[in-house]
Amino acid sequence: MNSNPILGTFFHAVGGASASSCYLPSQKTKQWSWGTFWLVQSAFAWLIMPLVVGYLTVPDFFFILKTAPASAFWGAFWLGAVYGFGGMSFGFAIKHIGYSLTYSISIGLSAILGTMTPLLLHGEVMHYFMRPGSSIVLVGMVIAIFGICFIGLAGFRKEKDLGELKNAAHFNMTTGLILAIIGGLLSAVFNISLETGKPIADMAALHGAGEFEGNAKLIVSTAGCFLVNLIWFIVAGIKDKSLKEFTASSGISVGQRAKNTMWSALAGTMWCGQFFFYGLGHVRMGNFQFISWVLHMSMLIFFSYGVGLLMKEWKQVSKRTYYILIFALVLLLTSSVIISYGSWYGEQIMK
Repeated sequence: MNSNPILGTFFHAVGGASASSCYLPSQKTKQWSWGTFWLVQSAFAWLIMPLVVGYLTVPDFFFILKTAPASAFWGAFWLGAVYGFGGMSFGFAIKHIGYSLTYSISIGLSAILGTMTPLLLHGEVMHYFMRPGSSIVLVGMVIAIFGICFIGLAGFRKEKDLGELKNAAHFNMTTGLILAIIGGLLSAVFNISLETGKPIADMAALHGAGEFEGNAKLIVSTAGCFLVNLIWFIVAGIKDKSLKEFTASSGISVGQRAKNTMWSALAGTMWCGQFFFYGLGHVRMGNFQFISWVLHMSMLIFFSYGVGLLMKEWKQVSKRTYYILIFALVLLLTSSVIISYGSWYGEQIMK
């Protein structure tokens, strides 16, 4: 396939928009605990939709999974399982510090670590950063790091601002920050999981999957993630007796349970959608596919601000805090533009 970093950036933006708003449907669920919502959305995000998408877009999908190299299959699966704990931490962080800060801190860490770790593991850092355009890409990544730092500053200032307001909504930056960092560190593992599953994608390409080759390896990584969440929330559901929310004995009407299931399924589908478009963007980045993760995550952070504004998360902060937030947003947007341009420039020189 011919590389096209500009189009690849567009697909990463679409995926980022889908991911940044995937938890909004949780606001529509009524009479369900967070664990019940999480179980349903995770089933769609990490099992049902990856299977459906893989089956519809990858020829001989189940044959490829059956005959995939064991090292690639189980390596991707167990690394995906590690990410499962990160997904849970991410979800709980949202409850403490909101959408925009959780996405910015957690995904910001994931962007840098998820990009650099595979290169370090394969000893390819110097190789990639000696290519034409790589210095431009590196500048973009450094700007992204500064953007993340200013986001953290805005978060602590927000906590101070809200603390000075009487009857301000509950906001705990310290607890949320710890959870967001854990989520970010383990989220980076998901990209390593996807890289580990690359031989599965290569098999899909040989079977004619084309631009959808990445959908073959996605289900392996997400299945590991789903297993961890399934066990965790079933045990938690038994302990706090929330599993009965799936049944009539909970007193929740059939109609309400159906609506809750629909909204939870939509949340999971939107989460899965990010990696459908991630795959389309990744294959178009040419020789700079390694920066797909940081580019995709930067887009996700950018759009999460829109979600945060819709949720009125920054309504009560001071002007100074808001200006710091806007400055951080400009830095992240600038970094995405620079990374995209550097990738495109490098592709033109190497043709």
